Amino acid sequence: MATAAPRTPELRLRVTGMTCAGCAASVQRAIESRPGVGSASVSVVDGLATVTGADVDPAGVVSAIESRGFGAEVLDEAPDLDTLRSDIESRQLKAEELWRIRAIVGLGVWIPLEALHWTAHAADWHGPWVEWVMLAGATLVLATAGAGFYRSAWAAARRGTSNMDTLISLGATTAYVYSLVVFVLHRLGHAPDQPSYFAEAAALLGIISLGHWIEARATAKAGSAVRELLALQPQHAERLNADGSTESVRSIDLKQGDRIAVRPGGRIPVDGEIVEGIAALDESVVTGESEPRRKGVGEHVTAGAISTDGRLVVQASVDGRHTTLARIAEIVQRAQGTKARIQRLADRVAAVFVPAVLAIAAATFLGWWLAGDLVVGAVSAVTVLIISCPCALGLATPMAVMVGTGEASRRGILVKDATALERAGAATVAVFDKTGTLTHGALEVSEVEVLPGFDEDAVLGLAASVEAASEHPVARAIVRAAVERHIRLQPVDRFTAIPGEGVRGLVNGRAVEVRRDPAATCRVLIDGAHAATIGARDALRTDAKSTVERLRGLGLAVRLLTGDRRAVADRIGAAAGLSPTDVEAEATPEGKVAFVEALPPTSLMVGDGINDAAALSKASLGIAMASGTNIAIESADIVIPGDRVSAVAETIEIARLTLRTIRQNLFFAFFYNAAAIPAAAFGLLGPHGPIIAAIAMAASDITVVGNALRLRATLRAERT
Repeated sequence: MATAAPRTPELRLRVTGMTCAGCAASVQRAIESRPGVGSASVSVVDGLATVTGADVDPAGVVSAIESRGFGAEVLDEAPDLDTLRSDIESRQLKAEELWRIRAIVGLGVWIPLEALHWTAHAADWHGPWVEWVMLAGATLVLATAGAGFYRSAWAAARRGTSNMDTLISLGATTAYVYSLVVFVLHRLGHAPDQPSYFAEAAALLGIISLGHWIEARATAKAGSAVRELLALQPQHAERLNADGSTESVRSIDLKQGDRIAVRPGGRIPVDGEIVEGIAALDESVVTGESEPRRKGVGEHVTAGAISTDGRLVVQASVDGRHTTLARIAEIVQRAQGTKARIQRLADRVAAVFVPAVLAIAAATFLGWWLAGDLVVGAVSAVTVLIISCPCALGLATPMAVMVGTGEASRRGILVKDATALERAGAATVAVFDKTGTLTHGALEVSEVEVLPGFDEDAVLGLAASVEAASEHPVARAIVRAAVERHIRLQPVDRFTAIPGEGVRGLVNGRAVEVRRDPAATCRVLIDGAHAATIGARDALRTDAKSTVERLRGLGLAVRLLTGDRRAVADRIGAAAGLSPTDVEAEATPEGKVAFVEALPPTSLMVGDGINDAAALSKASLGIAMASGTNIAIESADIVIPGDRVSAVAETIEIARLTLRTIRQNLFFAFFYNAAAIPAAAFGLLGPHGPIIAAIAMAASDITVVGNALRLRATLRAERT
């Protein structure tokens, strides 16, 4: 049997100092210049870099990034929830506070300056004190609110590049220096009619800082999925000691084997097994399934699940730092830092955007100067520098990906990277494996036909008592059916397993025999008399047929691929609403791989990631239905924990809405710059062009982020 391709080693880094898509492109080029690096993905939104390669030197990668003037730190492979939570919260709070202070200073100075300017103009004040106040105010803003912009621009200049802050710094500095020259000329008695633009210099920095503050708050809201996941693990747990006493400990300090008490209504702090109690558990955090499931002794539970109506004692199967919840949060965070292929065009434009804008601004100034209007030339050049917005290009895709992957995780759908979401949105063919995908993957008792004179529960209890010692799938189904009916199993004497036929034994002195046939039907004999016939089948998932219909409604062709006999495959296919022509039966593992490889590139395959791992890894897009906590299926691009096959259709819907939002954002970003820059260059925005440009530039960023938040609202509204 073919095996999935081995996973390429991966390195994750926190990168500081990035302010625009051009910065991210510079970091990516620096990383990819290192030997052993296969690929790199850098996100300016969350400051993460993901590096893959067979022989990557972490120190070398950090050095390469730092040589470009950025900071870099290698992240732990599996950070605990507290570390992730504090890291995300501290970064977001720091960003919001930084821009808030800059906005308060910039606007707090500009508004009085602007008021003074117009009051002086209306009152015909001509004293030098007005210009002195304007100079002092603008200087204060440039030295405080502008300090961060200048540091970033200078760092870019030192490494021979430029970024968004280069444009902002040059725009504010040009307005300030021009005004300073006019101020000096006025003091010398020259050019009395030339206006100064001190207030405009302060306005640029204040308005842009306000825009970035709003953007930072909106970005935090768009990326709330990871924070919400991290908040689901309780910070403290009630650990049971050997002497029967309890103590409160941090959840991340729990060790494998610890026993934890969970009160009714409480959240389970760690993955484990129930050793005492029974309760209805809300596990929607992992599965996306809103209906609680009743679980008891011996069954597995995950961190973050809520015990809705019972007290439980859970024995930890992992330590508190490495729960399923932590792995889900990490998968979502990784996915939000990846790039879709559609972003490549924007990245290529962003890489040359700032130098191109600098050239356009210089040409604008030169053109107006040659035309004999130096003042309009200076104002128009500053307007060009400010109104251009590489940030909107850089945010267009990452913001939508952040929302799409985050909202998918809220529904129990784990998207591993942005390209998977992109391929899901373009899918036209869906191929399902049968066992564990369209079906539950385990036999269930489908019927119990009892002959006259026998009681159904009594016969089922006797059969289950004998079958309890057998590992046969039919035996497990019979035992499970008895347990679900709360039928108590009895001790068995003289148990005998008959290979290929069944089992027999004595239960309370009665001879019980269960004979099986190849069709998974059993005859139960009690004291030699035929008492009942029990049928078992691998049952179709309850939402399988509706999922097939939903996918067809989305325009996808649906196929069934299985190694089962034709009769079984056709029966399951018919139950799911598929015709025999849509069913490929009796396929070997190698045959499944060949079938998948022959599909068009817009196809996807859905399996359980176990017996179809090779085929999943060869599919254009692999979606795995994971059982329990097995969410790290390497052969799949998207993992769906739990039993909801309907999540496949939800994945397609989320992906398509996300792609639509990305296209809208990119169109707006390109259209905005294509229209705004020429308008600024030709002086169409008038003497107050720089202020209008600052407002427009900030609004363009906010529009892109706001459109991503609209996607978030749409997806949440669809779920309610």
